[in-house]
Amino acid sequence: MIAKTIDEVIELLGQIIQDSKLENSTYGYFAALYQKVTICIKENLNTNYFDDDARMEKLDVEFANRYLSAYFEHRKGRRVSDSWQAGFDIAKNPSIIVLQHLLLGMNAHINLDLGITAADIAKDGEMAELEADFNRINEILATLVEEVQNNLGEIWPFLLKILKWSKNADDYMVNFSMYLARDGAWRFANRLHQEQNPQGREALIAQRDKQISELTCLITDHGIVGRIIFAIIRLGEKGSAADKISVLQRVIEKADAPAL
Repeated sequence: MIAKTIDEVIELLGQIIQDSKLENSTYGYFAALYQKVTICIKENLNTNYFDDDARMEKLDVEFANRYLSAYFEHRKGRRVSDSWQAGFDIAKNPSIIVLQHLLLGMNAHINLDLGITAADIAKDGEMAELEADFNRINEILATLVEEVQNNLGEIWPFLLKILKWSKNADDYMVNFSMYLARDGAWRFANRLHQEQNPQGREALIAQRDKQISELTCLITDHGIVGRIIFAIIRLGEKGSAADKISVLQRVIEKADAPAL
């Protein structure tokens, strides 16, 4: 099930959100965030925010299709990338908090999918021409995640109170961002773009996929103290997965994309 337009992406993400509510599935958390990201990108088309609107829409759709494909293939029990498989597997852990679910999705989608998509879009052109718009996608997503974290703290006070008390709030996001930056998606996209041999390209993707799948532990494993802290936060997240998807949707709706 692959989208051809940005509107189809938004519609399919809405389907995942609704199915997740009906099934009480945590998969709806990332889908809710990603739908908002896609809507923000659509709203910023033809506003001079992006350098090339047609290319950005193509990038957005192909980028989203990598997530959509992973989700629907996983639902059918078929093999997906190691990065997405690791994220989907950990998402079943009942001790994971909503923020961690969002970061698990970001890890696979930005660190692996975005680089592959950018290299595919550039093809025989110059990667440098794509860099500014590539960064704007990351900026929109990072800004929304930060605002969502703060807004969730107003609904589930334990979230920010405990993280700030433990002095882990900034470290948690900063450390994750550092791993995103280290040998990051853009450099991966450039290496992939420069590799002309199909076998060499497959090898680069496989290597990167393995590395990114291993980063899931950065999001979920924080030692004994960290596990206690996140367990307390998890207790403060009241309601079923369906309830929390609805809460997350309300919180996301209030979040703003980066100012133009």
